[in-house]
Amino acid sequence: MDVRQLSAIVAIADHGTFSAAARALFTVQSNVSGHVARLEKELGTTLVDRSSGSLTDDGMRVVERARRVLNEIDDITSDVASRHENVVGQTRIGVIGTTARWILPALLAHLAATHPNVRAVVQEGATSTLTPNVLGGELNAAIVHLPVDDDDFVVEPLFAEDLVVVVRDDHPLANRESVSLARLSDEPLLLPPSGAALRRVLDRAAAAHGVTLKPQAEIDGVRLLASLAFDGFGSAIVPATALPTWLTGPFRTIAVPDLPRRVVATVRRRRPGPNAPTFVTLEALHEVVRTQGEEQPGVHLEVRATGGDPANGAPAPGTR
Repeated sequence: MDVRQLSAIVAIADHGTFSAAARALFTVQSNVSGHVARLEKELGTTLVDRSSGSLTDDGMRVVERARRVLNEIDDITSDVASRHENVVGQTRIGVIGTTARWILPALLAHLAATHPNVRAVVQEGATSTLTPNVLGGELNAAIVHLPVDDDDFVVEPLFAEDLVVVVRDDHPLANRESVSLARLSDEPLLLPPSGAALRRVLDRAAAAHGVTLKPQAEIDGVRLLASLAFDGFGSAIVPATALPTWLTGPFRTIAVPDLPRRVVATVRRRRPGPNAPTFVTLEALHEVVRTQGEEQPGVHLEVRATGGDPANGAPAPGTR
């Protein structure tokens, strides 16, 4: 088994056909076919169904592990090629959409100015999808929101942000500046699905006040939640950064003093440590938040620790 064989099977998974994989690897189709055939012979199984061109179950298992191996090889190359003042290589970073909207332009500009030889590959997603990709090695690190309850992570809080209710102008609550959770429990709401990190925060806060929030619908995606509320499909509780500063329309935001602030943090695997490009990217990220975070409405740089509950701003398990 060698790197060329692993690269070939991953390229087929990414591009769908042997010919497309060959183009992506800057080689010819016969080379890709040969690498896959030798890997299949060595493993004693079929990895690609030649009639359909799709991966078999064994093929998908091999690709999952092959990605990790190839990513680790890239990290080794980056570390050896890099010096702190001249870091070279790639970092794979995940980020939740609401934070990506305002932080990525500043982060990428900062990296271009301070570490021009670092290339960031960015994956947008929900916390629930990004954290497994970090653990699995597909991502070097991710920007997520807490709680994240896994001791295999190093968690470093970035900032806290207010949670607000978005309602249409004609909603009965639209003329209020703030509203209690008890009052919101009377309203059907657009909420994240059960088990999502934000939903866990909301449910914990509601239970602490002796109420239960009623879902009108459960939507997996904070920006989609906000968009549906903007368009009048219901009221939603969303983080403040879900609302672009330039957005106007027939909607209102209302404070909810009963809710804790949402804490946004970086997560990375405890072992192995970050490669050099990831290390300087995380440094740049903290600098961007320090210098520009408070320009974002509802964002607070002080992350309070309140008895060990990540939902209320405490460091999650594994934080250093």
